[in-house]
Amino acid sequence: MQAYLEFERPIAELEGKIVELRKLAEEDPTMDIEDDVARLQGKAQQLINDTYVRLTPWQKALVARHPARPHFSDYVAGLIDEFTPLAGDRLFGEDRAVVAGLGRFRGQPVAIVGHEKGNDTKSRIKHNFGMAMPEGYRKAVRLFDLADRFQLPVISFADTQGAYPGVGAEERGQAEAIARSTQASLAVGVPFVAVIIGEGMSGGALGIAVANRVYMLEHSIYAVISPEGCASILWRSSDKAQDAAAAMRITAADLLDLKVIDGIVPEPLGGAHRAPEETIQAVGDTIERALGDMAGLSPQELRRQRREKYLAMGRNLVA
Repeated sequence: MQAYLEFERPIAELEGKIVELRKLAEEDPTMDIEDDVARLQGKAQQLINDTYVRLTPWQKALVARHPARPHFSDYVAGLIDEFTPLAGDRLFGEDRAVVAGLGRFRGQPVAIVGHEKGNDTKSRIKHNFGMAMPEGYRKAVRLFDLADRFQLPVISFADTQGAYPGVGAEERGQAEAIARSTQASLAVGVPFVAVIIGEGMSGGALGIAVANRVYMLEHSIYAVISPEGCASILWRSSDKAQDAAAAMRITAADLLDLKVIDGIVPEPLGGAHRAPEETIQAVGDTIERALGDMAGLSPQELRRQRREKYLAMGRNLVA
């Protein structure tokens, strides 16, 4: 069953009428509903188009969080063959919010890492809703070390509302773990492509996304803090989240304009959750082009490009 966001109510009503008509036709095969269904489908498609071409930053945040949006496991299933996951950080334990492993991307051996949110109550709890512990970032460091040692390109998929802020995570060195993972991202001498597939919030996302090329899905968001968190700090009320989303410039278009990212992957009409397979293949095509562009570059050149990319961001923003 299609899940609708609050601003999609008019779309839901039209598509609900189509479902009702089809049910009636099943009960009475003599009914001719084709013209009515075609008319309603045309109106629904036009309404989806009109709605999605003028989404506000807050509405984009809601789309980025849509429960049916493709998650890390969906991208692995659609793009990676022979995926072999790594478990544990060799220090404390296993963190299922971060999944990392080795596999083949369109025939090429690669290292893959990403946040997994889960797609139902049981799996969301298992993956801690995509909020990583220190062990997750230390597992990512293991992966980066392996990629560097065996000269495997790295692909990362960021999708998290932030690193887990619990007491235990802080006691085990959450900030240090994110910093080490970020440092390891900068140090790898292999092509590194990151894609923000949903939410890319705070250091929780940055810890696995400091790449040579960073892309965002059209309706994903990327920021130092969630709109609700920003509103709670500035206005002491999460009710101002919509104002915060607009002020923070969290959308893909904003971040491309600020030169924080390298490109935007267009989503199907109505968002990635309406056509997940099409979205996954579009992301795969973008990754393939990026890896092709970096093929043949030396480890020194890749590190230099990555370093200059991030040093330039501050200059761009000041200018």
